[in-house]
Amino acid sequence: MRLLVTGGAGFIGSAVIRYVIEHTEDEVFNLDALTYAGNLASLSAVADSPRYQFVQADICNLLELRAVVTRFQPDAIMHLAAESHVDRSIDGPADFIQTNVVGTFNLLEVVRDYVQAMPPERAAAFRFHHVSTDEVFGDLGLSAVKFTEQTAYAPSSPYAASKAAADHLVRAWGRTYGLPIVVSNCSNNYGPCQFPEKLIPHIILNALQGKPLPVYGDGLQVRDWLYVDDHAAALYRVLTAGQAGETYNIGGHNEQTNLDVVNAICDLLNTLVDNKPVGIARFNDLITFVDDRPGHDVRYAIDASKIQHELGWQPKETFASGLAKTVRWYLANEPWWQDVLNGNYQLERIGMNPVR
Repeated sequence: MRLLVTGGAGFIGSAVIRYVIEHTEDEVFNLDALTYAGNLASLSAVADSPRYQFVQADICNLLELRAVVTRFQPDAIMHLAAESHVDRSIDGPADFIQTNVVGTFNLLEVVRDYVQAMPPERAAAFRFHHVSTDEVFGDLGLSAVKFTEQTAYAPSSPYAASKAAADHLVRAWGRTYGLPIVVSNCSNNYGPCQFPEKLIPHIILNALQGKPLPVYGDGLQVRDWLYVDDHAAALYRVLTAGQAGETYNIGGHNEQTNLDVVNAICDLLNTLVDNKPVGIARFNDLITFVDDRPGHDVRYAIDASKIQHELGWQPKETFASGLAKTVRWYLANEPWWQDVLNGNYQLERIGMNPVR
């Protein structure tokens, strides 16, 4: 199979490409604009593979997209390119609408023309896999229910709204134009190579530098945590075995409060780091409660029974095992994250400008 991955230099996209190169015989073409969160260093382990190619291109550029698809002639497309951080969407929603909505529309139009020109048997086998988030479903509050594939959309943030719009476009192109699409909605990802604006790497790197560990509000917001390599395996399973027109929720079965996550990171670092920053006896002492994020959802939780029963996937990592792997990776790969911090992002807080 010839697989085109959009956003393949990002956190989840790079994990997918590593998985495909290491576990299959497929060819992979990585299309990425290399915005701030794109990092080709995350693909160093597979960069020399003869089955891997990279092109820098933007899904918002229709001509570039068309040229890439025409050149590579993919049998499937996995669409991961997106602006993905809620805090950034609060400060700058325009980029999220442009990339996540307009970019997805551009890609769908290119793929529609591409598939319509295929022989019928090849068109029937083609798949367009749109990778989305559980945030499109909104806030579960303190209820005991979980998101299913039938849960109504109720996005809270500009990011979630832009992803919800993209989901609707993909399903509409599937129904109206017969595009063979599949959609997946995942819970919070974590693991190696994650940009440090996200909670887990943010806490790890702040702790290693002896900085305050910011916890929004009371820290009791609940998320279901999914190790990124488990997610990559699930995405490939959806792409290759999922039924056209179907949606699959992907979760880690690991609900944790944000405060528990931060304390678990600190506990690991207390054990693993001998040379703590000056004046720090326990990393937990750095925990600092800060003003909550505007519109912060209280709880997300995924019911992943459909993908388990229909496609035979379930996560391998518990939260404890995945978090330990993640913390150890950041401790062992300081050059990777130091390069990131040498750029425009310096672990500062964003997402506090909801009104202009």
